[in-house]
Amino acid sequence: MPQYKIIMPSQPRIVSEDGDKGVFEIDGLYPGYGHTLGNSLRRIILSSLPGASIVSVKIDGVSHEFQTIEGIKEDVIVMILNLKKIRFKMISDESQTVNLSIKGPKEVLAKDIKTGGQVEILNPDLYIATVTGKVNLNIEMKIEKGLGFIPKENFQKDKIEIGTIAMDAIFTPIRRVSYEVENMRVGDKTNHNRLRILIETDGTLTPREALSQAIIIMINQLKAIVDFKEEEEVILPNIKENKTSKTENKKEKENDDKKDDDFTDVLKNRIDELDFSTRTLNALTAANLRTLGGLARKKHEDLLELEGIGEKGITEIKKTLSKFGLNLKE
Repeated sequence: MPQYKIIMPSQPRIVSEDGDKGVFEIDGLYPGYGHTLGNSLRRIILSSLPGASIVSVKIDGVSHEFQTIEGIKEDVIVMILNLKKIRFKMISDESQTVNLSIKGPKEVLAKDIKTGGQVEILNPDLYIATVTGKVNLNIEMKIEKGLGFIPKENFQKDKIEIGTIAMDAIFTPIRRVSYEVENMRVGDKTNHNRLRILIETDGTLTPREALSQAIIIMINQLKAIVDFKEEEEVILPNIKENKTSKTENKKEKENDDKKDDDFTDVLKNRIDELDFSTRTLNALTAANLRTLGGLARKKHEDLLELEGIGEKGITEIKKTLSKFGLNLKE
């Protein structure tokens, strides 16, 4: 084996997986690659996995977060801190509004929130507040999907209604992630790396899903830059007398064949590698549409029949196809 060849690592192996906690190992990493891969995956897992969070609340009779409510044990700040701990799982990509309406006296838990069909509460027994008197507690909460952590100041840039309180949004579904690197033997070398990753989630996804999504995100980022090329200046040839030789005809045919091959390659592009919204991508995948070629063979009416695809989705599809010189079938 040549000395310069880098040995490929193993696929991730499950060491342990118990509910929201999981430990995974990757063996056979080239010396130094354990820290390179481990740090990269850790940063992606913490910052780039989508989740759902409350971004604003509206409480009847409350105009600001430093207020107290008669008949409620907790003040508004404490209630907001408790609401931040609720973990939501959203089916829709659109923002959702959920409501809490309680008549006291009563101990208020997360399961008392009326969510509808698009939102699920994963920690329903979470304590929110205690209504001590015969008063009503009405809270309207806006939930959105996002990445990482976004401070409330970002939401206050938009116009919000009077009485609406913006909140810091903790979107990340990850509670904790860390990694360890140790040396291992590969062949006659003892300095290869074993990477061990520890992941704890909030229950909206499993640790295995978190690791898989992070690896896919990293691969897609690298794919985008792997074949970078500088655009070459195009020099138009001088127009000469209309006489072609056999050599010129052969070159022209070769160019035509190359164009056909390039077009075929375009049709083979996978839709999961393009910039479709999550809603559109899920609908197309469910309909077993995997490539641009398969998409271009569909009519406008065919796509409208797919669950989850509307006019907005078709506009998005047409826009993406046009980037590759394609259109829907007439």
